[in-house]
Amino acid sequence: MAHLDLQDTLAALDALELRRYGLRYGMISALWLAETADPAACAHNRGEAMATLQEDDRQLLCGEESQAIVTQLEAHKSQLDFFRAAQLRVMDRDQQEQLRIPAPLAGRIARLTNEATDAWKRAKQNDCWDDFAPYLDQLVAASKEMAVALNPEADPYDTLLDLFEHGTSRAFYNAFFDQLKATVVPLVAAVTKAPQLSNECMRGYFDPAVQWELSRDLATSEGVDPQKLVLGQTEHPFSDAIDSQHVFIATHIYPDDLLSNVFSMLHEGGHAMYEAGVDPAYDLTCLHGGTSMGMHEAQSRFFENLVGRDRAFAKPLLALLTSHFPEQLASVTPDEFFLAANRVEPSLVRTEADELTYPLHVMVRYEIEKQLFDGSLTAAQVPEVWAQLYRSYLGVEVPDNRRGALQDVHWSQASFGYFPTYALGSAYGAQLLHALKASLAADGTSWEEVLASGDLAPVRAWLKDHIWHWGRAKEPAELILEATGEPFDARFYCDYLAEKYTRLYSLNPLILDPKLDGNHPANT
Repeated sequence: MAHLDLQDTLAALDALELRRYGLRYGMISALWLAETADPAACAHNRGEAMATLQEDDRQLLCGEESQAIVTQLEAHKSQLDFFRAAQLRVMDRDQQEQLRIPAPLAGRIARLTNEATDAWKRAKQNDCWDDFAPYLDQLVAASKEMAVALNPEADPYDTLLDLFEHGTSRAFYNAFFDQLKATVVPLVAAVTKAPQLSNECMRGYFDPAVQWELSRDLATSEGVDPQKLVLGQTEHPFSDAIDSQHVFIATHIYPDDLLSNVFSMLHEGGHAMYEAGVDPAYDLTCLHGGTSMGMHEAQSRFFENLVGRDRAFAKPLLALLTSHFPEQLASVTPDEFFLAANRVEPSLVRTEADELTYPLHVMVRYEIEKQLFDGSLTAAQVPEVWAQLYRSYLGVEVPDNRRGALQDVHWSQASFGYFPTYALGSAYGAQLLHALKASLAADGTSWEEVLASGDLAPVRAWLKDHIWHWGRAKEPAELILEATGEPFDARFYCDYLAEKYTRLYSLNPLILDPKLDGNHPANT
């Protein structure tokens, strides 16, 4: 690429980004179809198509023209506005990551994850770990190979953790989880000894067809624009987006468990609103999308738990549910619904876990991933270690692999290092909530008043201004600092959990460690 002036270089960058957007459109659409609509027989050929799309995108990102664009923009860096400077920074980082991964390895991983995901589906359906275990060993080996290519000097698992959340490592997460354990473990122990909250009011049969209608209404009431949404059903709920105008949500529906669908939709709606809330000017560029998985999970867990399970939101949420299931729910009070939604009960399945025990499910996966990558554990041994950790952390026995090590799709997609971001996202969310409450109070209203109204517009507006709008243009640490006025601190999450469940279960605060400091208002 010949030397161009700044305007010509920016025009070349825009043309490159548009071509990459076209490939992204195809890849995300294929992933959506793979999880919601494709017949099983097409898995191999779809894998070839997706690998080709990924290889084409890599060639665009890493080709001589793209490298020349980055080099020329670096020479004009002082002349770039915020948007262009961020675009250059993110593209350069993405480019350097891909340049370090050999093209044959990238293609092999793309094909392997496609095959492994299909194998995982069969293995889970048949409750047969042995059908998936060989793929897990291959995925760990390939991911190690990729991590070494990215950073030969670093521990492979540290490299993967950093890919999902820049600036993190085992040292970071070990310290984070140690702090979390100090709150959650004694709290769970105390709660399980206390009189249990009843969820009897939410038991019964809830017609799946009506639940399907409710799913769309839940997303709309939460704030997802129905004109931008594609809704589907799948084995494992997820969301994705092509740009700010095109988001996907896939949920699952159980006839005997309405709350599962409700909180899955609120969770995935948080993801979708984040993607739809990114500045539309970023749509055709590398800046579109969430800045990290931890920040993405902060949005989903925010709406699932901090909004969805708050006492003040119980009345409008129950009213929506009752409009679809009047016979089952007409006599249920908001307080009964609130208590049922916040019942703590150690269980087997992460996606169905209550808010308090949820991080323990994440810790199990984190511990296993560390062992898989340090070589002390093979795929064949995972179910045994899984059962041991669930017995130790949650006090439950694992009866089968379907509700055990086969329950999550992430490993089949080589998403090693992803799971810790679920807990980190919850901690981000608690710190954001503390700042949002202060902002609302300064405007003469309160968090409780906003939720009780059922109109979440003020919540969405604050999150859009401070988080969503920026897409990938700002890093998580920068967003947290600017939104809350201080660096990330897990104490907000620990205090939130301790205060909420101490009040909810009428516990003695003196039995908990760390001690409650009373600085952060409870969310109950």
